[in-house]
Amino acid sequence: MARENINDLIAFLAVARERSFTKAAAKLGVSQSALSHTIRGLEARLGLRLLTRTTRSVAPTEAGERLVRTVGPRFDEIEAELAALNEMRDKPAGTIRITAGEHSAETIVWPALAKLLPEYPDIHVEVIVDYGLTDIVTERYDAGVRLGEQVAKDMIAVRIGPDIRMAVVGAPSYFKRQDKPRTPDDLTAHNCINLRLPTYGGLYPWEFEKGARELKVRVEGQLVFNNVALRRAAALDGIGLACLPEDQVSAELKDGRLVRVLADWCPLFAGYHLYYPSRRQPTPAFALFIDALRYPGSRAVRNP
Repeated sequence: MARENINDLIAFLAVARERSFTKAAAKLGVSQSALSHTIRGLEARLGLRLLTRTTRSVAPTEAGERLVRTVGPRFDEIEAELAALNEMRDKPAGTIRITAGEHSAETIVWPALAKLLPEYPDIHVEVIVDYGLTDIVTERYDAGVRLGEQVAKDMIAVRIGPDIRMAVVGAPSYFKRQDKPRTPDDLTAHNCINLRLPTYGGLYPWEFEKGARELKVRVEGQLVFNNVALRRAAALDGIGLACLPEDQVSAELKDGRLVRVLADWCPLFAGYHLYYPSRRQPTPAFALFIDALRYPGSRAVRNP
């Protein structure tokens, strides 16, 4: 293949993945006009339209999507192999990109990185906090963090945290106005602080379990947030009830600023797992990263 064709394909993949000539040009270090000329030349040689352009967006055509699916992974493999060669130095080096929720990023990922990075100054880590169910292959992350052992196809999961319990909490001032709920069904009479799920746009249903009974309650209230800190703050201010990870409110429960209810309906469930594609050949830097996060006694689980 001619060298210009390789460069043009790299340019096309950048635009198709970024869905923007502006972002792709910045990433490639070229001007938008030069990038646009390159794409037009590639389309002319192929005799196919690869991108649909409007004044506001850029999206691959059917032919463009096929090219992204078939050619994209091959370029990714080449980049991975070059990165692996770079890792064959005296000290592991390279950049690791991961996506994780706020809770796991603060309580598990960051403490591990705080110990790892000072020892390996050539390792760089980018952590993107996102509550969505991110497609780490499409978005070109090295790994992601999710709760439980549910792993997507062709992924490897490594447990990185202990089992987790949720806690339904409210301030003493709130319970001066409202009776404490005795069962999850009682929550319909309470002002509950909701969590917005970005993936599908819906509100997170509060999950409960007691004996053989499992319930999902769609609570209502005046407030909706998409992070832990604001839900905890609203609960502390007596606005309503919040359902939060137990470890995030342990200090407030201990000193009485928050009161827990429905504890017998909140069982333990599987904690956080790091997941990454099974076809990925871990570089020394990524292997160190996994070992730094690995929960004691855990092993990798592969979904065929």
